[in-house]
Amino acid sequence: MKRELTSRYAEVLASRSKLIIALLLVISAVVGAGAVVGTTGEGEIGQAGIDSPEQAALDRIEATYETDDAVVAQVVVRDEGGDVLTRESLLKSLRLQQEIRGNESINATLRDETGMVGIENVVANVAYAHEQSARANTSGANASSRVRGGNNISAAQGQSSAPTLDQQITALESSSEEQVETYLSRILDPDASVPGSDPTEFLPTNYEPGTTQADARTTLVFQQNPSGSATTTQAVNDAQVAIDSLVENRFADAFVFGQGIIDEESSQAIGDSFTIITPVAIVLLLVVLAIAYRDLVDVLVSVFGVGVVMVWYAGIQGWLGIPSNSTLIAVPFLLIGLSIDYSLHVVMRYREAREGTLDTDDETVDRRDPTTAMRVGIAGVVLALATAAFSTAVGFLSNYVSPLESIQDFAILSGVGIVAIFVVFAALVPAIKLELERFFDRRGRDRHNPAVGVGSGGLSRLLSDTAALARRAPIAVIVIALVLASAGAYGATDIDTEFNQADFLPQDAPAWMESLPGPFAPGDYDVSENLNYLSDNFRQRGQGAEGQVLIRGNVTAPALLTAADDVTQNTTSSGTIVVGSDGRAAIESPASVLRSVAAQNETVADAIEVRDTDGDGLPDRDTAAVYDLLFEAAPDQASSVLYRADNGSYQSARLTVGVQGNASAQSVAGDVRGVASAIEGDAPVRAIATGGPVITAVVQSGLFETLVEGFAITLGVILALLVGLYWWRNRTPGLGVVTLVPVVIALAWLLGTMAVLDIPFNSETVVITSLAIGLGVDYSIHVSERFVDERARHDSLADTLSTALTGTGGALLGSAVTTASGFGVLALALSPPLQRFGIVTGLSIVYAFVACMTVLPCLLVIRERLLTRLA
Repeated sequence: MKRELTSRYAEVLASRSKLIIALLLVISAVVGAGAVVGTTGEGEIGQAGIDSPEQAALDRIEATYETDDAVVAQVVVRDEGGDVLTRESLLKSLRLQQEIRGNESINATLRDETGMVGIENVVANVAYAHEQSARANTSGANASSRVRGGNNISAAQGQSSAPTLDQQITALESSSEEQVETYLSRILDPDASVPGSDPTEFLPTNYEPGTTQADARTTLVFQQNPSGSATTTQAVNDAQVAIDSLVENRFADAFVFGQGIIDEESSQAIGDSFTIITPVAIVLLLVVLAIAYRDLVDVLVSVFGVGVVMVWYAGIQGWLGIPSNSTLIAVPFLLIGLSIDYSLHVVMRYREAREGTLDTDDETVDRRDPTTAMRVGIAGVVLALATAAFSTAVGFLSNYVSPLESIQDFAILSGVGIVAIFVVFAALVPAIKLELERFFDRRGRDRHNPAVGVGSGGLSRLLSDTAALARRAPIAVIVIALVLASAGAYGATDIDTEFNQADFLPQDAPAWMESLPGPFAPGDYDVSENLNYLSDNFRQRGQGAEGQVLIRGNVTAPALLTAADDVTQNTTSSGTIVVGSDGRAAIESPASVLRSVAAQNETVADAIEVRDTDGDGLPDRDTAAVYDLLFEAAPDQASSVLYRADNGSYQSARLTVGVQGNASAQSVAGDVRGVASAIEGDAPVRAIATGGPVITAVVQSGLFETLVEGFAITLGVILALLVGLYWWRNRTPGLGVVTLVPVVIALAWLLGTMAVLDIPFNSETVVITSLAIGLGVDYSIHVSERFVDERARHDSLADTLSTALTGTGGALLGSAVTTASGFGVLALALSPPLQRFGIVTGLSIVYAFVACMTVLPCLLVIRERLLTRLA
């Protein structure tokens, strides 16, 4: 039945080649129109719909608390070994703020109430207050007052409102260096309290409390949240890039950090990478294809087929409205790799038939005409192509069970793209090649192009030696392969599975790239270095940048305040939680807010004092009454850490935890959960760790688990398909198992190598490693199919192996070298995800080829010998 179906198909293709070309070109035009008519746009990786206590806690916080939903960019000014708290430096920052406000496009994205704030504003406010007090001839009496716990500096006491930015600049300009020094010494006094922002939060964590010098400081730029305002994400990001340009013009050593800067540099890095790599990859691919084909016509036909597949891919994406995202960058490379593989098999099988080296069941000839050669060649390879396409397409489509929409899109485009490859290279390309061969044949052009690996030559001898090794020492080869696979599997147990956003930031180009000519010269990429500096020296701010703890239960228990205060004091700097220069963790809690408000409000301070029995500055009884006074004195601060219901009862509390931005999400989640556990252990409450980093860890862990499950399902589905297909066609279900074994072994080799190279196995690379299955199954099926065909024609196992490996092995080698080279050049990319993609994909191709050319022939030999003994 198998031979009859393939022969009929080959007959139709050979006799109706022009009709097939016309029909498929029309279909390609219709499908490709989706790239123009459809809408793809730019998408994001997205969040998976994973229900969890952490997500529920975050939803609760967002629904009940006065959360700061602004987008935050940080302007860091530094002077290593110098001082950034000088009058001149502070004035530069104030004038920068003035310039930012004067830019309409930037100003439109700033939050209305407080668009920018830094220590320069705190100092300028104090200077303005002193100036106003001097004019009132009060000798600064209104500029300071005694409050329990130390000095209280009221920056604008006696004023109806805070000074404007212009007034701040004027006040600081009229102040001398000595006066600025005095202001700094007072506001940075550890015993002093300043209304509003704590000045030390703008200084690095290594700042020595009480001193008036620092080698770095930060200014926070608050922008409107695109989800809750008229502004757009692109406008916010563009504003950050524009601010960065203004900062560079004013400061010798400063940078802006925010999502807009990250996106800008990441996009630029990808663009620069492809500008540098694309010419290299194209030249490399064309050279390898030219060596493999040794014929310009075949190279052009192959490239045309790849182009048609890309048209189908773009069109399908457009018709389905699938947005582009970084996950989908793997799909075109996968389709190109498989397209080259299919093309080589079709062309090489035609060449074998044309030159007479491909025998059929009933004839052996020296040379065939183009029509007969294509009929014989395509009949011999189309079933292998169909089996490989069906297996790999179903395998990739199994990823559709993922909860992440971008992975679902990856599954759809991969699966449909593989079907497109089969249509193009099993019908369109053979038909076009046949028409070209007929054209040359009619004009007397004698085209003798033997298949790669067939006939005489070093490559043919190498492939024959591989067949001989499989016959002589199959067990030894398999044992070596299994030992290496076991080592790889063992190494994979220690592979890093954490997700770190810092691993996705672009890196500086190597020195040799900097010498490239203008159009190819890469830009400068500082975002990764800046993130590390920011994480080491400051508390990162912004949406999703902080951990949170939701506290439910008896939140008015005095033990909660003590527990929150203890965890703030006892958290060390060895973890991911930011610890300030005062040795206290950057944790905002009801305890910290009470201390802050009490330092400025005598009513709250008195209420705490009469209820404080142990002298720690926190109430030890009647806490609800103190909370009520807190809401009256500072409702905004109180509502950020406490939720009071309409009936006046306190339903929950919240802790905000500053964490390092360059730490892995899993590590941050572990430390924030440690804070929650400490609270639960010391107070009669329930505490749930949540916040952006914690949710990222939960989503990534859940996603990783589902992808690994999908990974296993893919292997299981492909195994079932192969077993079923081989049983249906040849009544040899065991051959399906044998065909898949080399793929699993190559996968173990790959995971072990990833562990050695310190490449993490996370939700990103698990998608990339799925290519190892797709390409490995494709290679393995071609070898098995050719072996089965040749075994039916030869009595000798030696002749069967030799013919199968020299015929199909040559095409596989050309495919492996071409695609591995094309993918491998991505290791030169400036974007870490592209680097990992190139390395992992290139290795998967090499390992799949080696396993299929060594392990699989040995398994086939052992299987043949076992069947002979059992017969």
